Amino acid sequence: MNRKPVVAGRFYTDDPRQLKTELQQYVGVLPDKSAMPYDRLVMLPHAGYMFSGLPCGKTIARSNLAPTVILMGPNHTGLGAPMSVWPSGSWEFPGGKLDVDHDLAAALINSGAGFVDNQAAHSREHSLEVIVPFLHYHNPSTRIVPVCVSESSPAALRKAGEVLAEIIAASDKPISIVVSSDMSHFVSASKAKRMDSMALEAVIRMDPQDFYSIVASNQISMCGVLPMTMAMFAAKKLGAGSGKLVEYTNSGQVTGDYESVVAYAGVIVS
Repeated sequence: MNRKPVVAGRFYTDDPRQLKTELQQYVGVLPDKSAMPYDRLVMLPHAGYMFSGLPCGKTIARSNLAPTVILMGPNHTGLGAPMSVWPSGSWEFPGGKLDVDHDLAAALINSGAGFVDNQAAHSREHSLEVIVPFLHYHNPSTRIVPVCVSESSPAALRKAGEVLAEIIAASDKPISIVVSSDMSHFVSASKAKRMDSMALEAVIRMDPQDFYSIVASNQISMCGVLPMTMAMFAAKKLGAGSGKLVEYTNSGQVTGDYESVVAYAGVIVS
């Protein structure tokens, strides 16, 4: 079953030619990275493109993603299971699509770590959809495994992340993880930067347990904390030692309102 776009025309244009033009503006010319190792984990923002397009594009331009990507994001709708995998078919967007790696999806579902075949969680969720055109721009042959995460138990996230790492390590093909997440929501720009810097510092030093605790104890309204925690446990088990912050910005840069912003960050973990 193919997943049709549900937020095209709202979060991003539904005109294929305009979308291609915007992606070119956000990402620019991609350099040759064939001699570089693939990134283990990349975090990208997922708001309307007028807000998050530039930080997302800048991070994509700096990243070197494997041809197969496990694409993880939060569950904003409350539908579906805590770790919902879209198992097969393609994810369409205006003017293109990315195919799902059904064998890798099946490996997750059969792993016993809590991943389940569930399309309901993805039916109205925007966090992964808005990333798909950027992944296609980066490499039109990219194959994806979309995973929507609402599991909140740190122990379950750690188990799933470490099983994910085992699946990636055992694969005969390189695999990157991409996490879709925005940072603080609807606070002042100064407070967002102060709060988000604590969370991002834990990401950069690759401490998933501390990252989860910092976000929870400080009530940081980072929507993708759950998939990012899982992905960090996976990347850490795969040998990642640190990450780098590519970009940090907020919606006030567009609206001029710095009293109530949503913040966006791009991070690469190699």
